Amino acid sequence: MKLCVALDLPSADENIALATALAEHNIWMKIGFRSYIRDGKPFIQALKEINPNFKLFLDLKLYDIPNTMADAAEEIAHLGVDMFNIHASAGEVAMRTVMQRLEKYENRPLVLAVTALTSFDEDNFKSIYEKSINQKAKQFATMSYANGLDGVVCSAFESRAIKEATHNNFLTLCPGIRPFGEDAGDQQRVATLEVAKQESVDFPVIGRPIYRDSNPKEKVMKILEQIGFLKSEI
Repeated sequence: MKLCVALDLPSADENIALATALAEHNIWMKIGFRSYIRDGKPFIQALKEINPNFKLFLDLKLYDIPNTMADAAEEIAHLGVDMFNIHASAGEVAMRTVMQRLEKYENRPLVLAVTALTSFDEDNFKSIYEKSINQKAKQFATMSYANGLDGVVCSAFESRAIKEATHNNFLTLCPGIRPFGEDAGDQQRVATLEVAKQESVDFPVIGRPIYRDSNPKEKVMKILEQIGFLKSEI
């Protein structure tokens, strides 16, 4: 299990301050829509300067026609990030096109597919996809696995079933982690670190419970201690 800290604060300065406070740890950092649109490539470079061993996950959830997604994936490969994601809803052709485009890169970033956003509840999800979250998440995951992706973004509650349907090494990255039972906020399917461990989550993504804490550095230390206690690797 590898901690991924969500850098979702309102300004680049606040995100940089958080990353600087956590610089002693070789952890993953998630760069989302707001941060990347506002701060761009210089933000990626700034994080690498803080700690060259930070691993960076660019969370842009690509969803377009296959060739456009592949063009974007290739540009992402030039940014020096370690992982990015696409929407599984884009389909098999888009998945294959993206992965084929990245074949020429010796150290390509990992590619994950978003299954069901953790902000969905069951009723809202069914109104769009006409299947339960568990059914569709597993379907999207097996499609992603068959088309060469490295893993999926899902809730912790789908992680173990997805691995059973694909492969134990097929990665699961899970937002909506409230490590010690903190408030769920706008997320519907949240889980503690203990649940994440039981469900074989590879990457617990934690944002607000860290950056809204009065001492984010201490909070991360507690999380890493818990992950270590769960016999997982940082």
